[in-house]
Amino acid sequence: MLKWAAIFLVISIIAAIFGFGGIAEGAASIAKVLFFIFIVLFVLTLIFGAKIFGK
Repeated sequence: MLKWAAIFLVISIIAAIFGFGGIAEGAASIAKVLFFIFIVLFVLTLIFGAKIFGK
């Protein structure tokens, strides 16, 4: 999922350079959402992984 966030970030940067404002904003917002979902899943994995394997 982090890979997809990075891909959309690159797409938004390239679109911003060439002046496609709407495409850049859309790709940046998708990248932002995917990044935050990745962070939440990562934290949940750390918490539950420590509880499961810590016993």
